Amino acid sequence: MATKNWLDDFQLSHPLVIAGPCSAETEEQVLAIAHALKNSDVSIFRAGIWKPRTRPGGFEGVGEIGLKWLQKAKEETGLLLAVEVANAHHVKLALQYDIDVLWIGARTTVNPFAVQEIAEVLQNTDKIVLLKNPVNPDLSLWIGGVERLQKAEIKKIGVIHRGFSTYEKTKYRNNPEWQIPIELHSKFPDLPLICDPSHITGKRNMIQEVSQQALDLNYDGLMIETHCNPDAAWSDAAQQITPEVLKQLFVDLKVRKVFDETTDFNSQLTNLRTQIDELDSKLITILANRMQIADAIGQVKKEKNVAVLQSNRWNEVLRRMIAEGEGKGLSEEFILRLFKAIHQESIVHQEKVFKN
Repeated sequence: MATKNWLDDFQLSHPLVIAGPCSAETEEQVLAIAHALKNSDVSIFRAGIWKPRTRPGGFEGVGEIGLKWLQKAKEETGLLLAVEVANAHHVKLALQYDIDVLWIGARTTVNPFAVQEIAEVLQNTDKIVLLKNPVNPDLSLWIGGVERLQKAEIKKIGVIHRGFSTYEKTKYRNNPEWQIPIELHSKFPDLPLICDPSHITGKRNMIQEVSQQALDLNYDGLMIETHCNPDAAWSDAAQQITPEVLKQLFVDLKVRKVFDETTDFNSQLTNLRTQIDELDSKLITILANRMQIADAIGQVKKEKNVAVLQSNRWNEVLRRMIAEGEGKGLSEEFILRLFKAIHQESIVHQEKVFKN
């Protein structure tokens, strides 16, 4: 099974940093950015060679010639190289040009056949292979991708959290859904977890905020899109930052300790966690009581032949809870997630009453 040993090989005093342009555009552009990132906290230089686009007609990458540019960048700067691969052909070319890190993108992770194909070509490889989360918030797909790589005896595996698509409008390009990577990491605690704030935010002015959130959650590294002239970039211009901004970002970010061995810290933490445990038990009791009332409501509806779902009532409850939550310092996003889950469980309880 893969472990963090490959990350330890970097002997870093800070989180791993992967940076570079969204897309390799020209040889001059690739070399300019690589040299600008040399002698910084960046360990791995990334560039998109093949760009999967949602619709045809957009810039889909320069292809194999970009790998030659990357080789030259490595020769001149010493930076390791990373590219995205979406099929076996991409992998074979990346290996031919001795690319150090291969990442599987979000659109590829959703396809188990594609992940399996890539895993088989990389079987027993010594390359670092990073798996981005699937586009949609499906933890099982992400887990399945990791397991396919592990079964191929790939020694150096990591995962990248780049956010999830959603129909709901949020301030993010891809909603982070932090609980999903946290759950994945609890299942694979030895896999390095890297955050991609560029794709989560879609906006350069939010990258520091999300990067700090990731470090606060003890992520192992960051992948940040960087371009010498972001506004002129051929793809994803709005989410790229300059090398100068990236360097300042490293200065401003705060890296947290994993733990503190002092007696005072342990005492305070134990006390607060005990309070949390007690409140969690009370929450379970309150939710169980609420579902008993939902059962009773289901019985009344069944006797009067009234439909389970009452949209007007549900919208009224949601508006009221959002307002109450905001007054108590709870975000609208959290209230929506919480009460949608409660509402769905209430419907399940009422439907069971109808079936009996």
